Amino acid sequence: MILQPKHGKKFKIALMKFIELLFWISLFIVFYTYIGYGILLFIMVKIKRMLYRKKQTMMNNESLPDVTLLIPAYNESDYVHQKMKNSLELNFPKDQLKIIWVTDGSDDGTNLLLEKYENVTLFHQDERKGKINAMNRVMPYVETPIVIFSDANTLLGEDSIHHIINCFKDSKVGCVSGEKRIVSNKTDRAAGAGEGLYWRYESTLKKWDAELYSAVGAAGELFAIRTKLYEEVEEDTILDDFIISLRVAQKGYIIDYNPEAYAIENASQNVKEELKRKIRISAGGIQSVLRLKPLLNIFKYGLLSFQYISHRVLRWIITPLCLVLLIPFSSMMAYQEGIFDFGVYSSFFWMQTSMYLAAFIGWVLENKSTRIKILFVPYYFFMMNLSVVLGFFRFINKSQSVNWERAKRAV
Repeated sequence: MILQPKHGKKFKIALMKFIELLFWISLFIVFYTYIGYGILLFIMVKIKRMLYRKKQTMMNNESLPDVTLLIPAYNESDYVHQKMKNSLELNFPKDQLKIIWVTDGSDDGTNLLLEKYENVTLFHQDERKGKINAMNRVMPYVETPIVIFSDANTLLGEDSIHHIINCFKDSKVGCVSGEKRIVSNKTDRAAGAGEGLYWRYESTLKKWDAELYSAVGAAGELFAIRTKLYEEVEEDTILDDFIISLRVAQKGYIIDYNPEAYAIENASQNVKEELKRKIRISAGGIQSVLRLKPLLNIFKYGLLSFQYISHRVLRWIITPLCLVLLIPFSSMMAYQEGIFDFGVYSSFFWMQTSMYLAAFIGWVLENKSTRIKILFVPYYFFMMNLSVVLGFFRFINKSQSVNWERAKRAV
């Protein structure tokens, strides 16, 4: 019989206690990021509603300010006519809506199609330097007090501009984010089903964030700022919409969120296309956290910092790492407890295994049309966090270009 040294046994016990502690910390962070923050946010909003009721007033046509609709586009010839038709049919005085397109680098005739429209101001140059460079180049020519940014491949709700402008009646509002709506079909593939469910949940969180204090960032498909608050953004910026909106918030203004102002677009064509988009967003998220370091100072920015850390920083930096660590942590704890005894740790281990199995089934069914959309939630969740890991390596390797290749959308 071989006796284990006493200090070796103590070390093993101490190590397992430390792993157990890391397990619970990791599990708490994951739970808080994806569920807990939503619950806490809901409670805080409910309390605020009991203490304060916000009055909503609509602007009449006599008090409407002039507005610029700015549409950056790269090789969007397939969408020019439907975007222009949609823009011209918006419920807003035509003489107060200025439409600007900037098509730098487009070589598919996008600019030539736009030249046929008399009510469009077009900026074009042959050299492609990326979306944010195009925006920086054009913004000095915007003369209206409000500028609305919108993507070329999205369609706006008829009254979206009215709803956006109404939010600016509050002098504290410096930016307004519209809602991104994903077209959902009964037989969506994995990308469409997962993306649609994700955006419905995300939109709810944004609505509660704004109601509590401020939304944390704006959706590039549709957002607006007070023109005077725009500051030139670094040329290598990946997430221009996020940086622009949060820097407005850094100035002491709030970002409002109005789901009545919405932009519609189709889901990604498949998970490969969605992963491409998510990796870019993840790389841009890490870049944004580094550039917005002052917002981590909760003593200076208070509630905004709390929302920013809870809603963005954890998702982009910490929680994906915790998900990775939970795999060995739960395995070790389950093995010590008895993997088939179905105690606390072994039960979690098998639930975790089941989730990854469900994600694998989602991958197998990726290109199948199905009505059972719940199958794709674990897959989309897994893919979303995988993109953060891949985005991290792309960011540190400086391999993420500022030029964005649009993901293919389902039809």
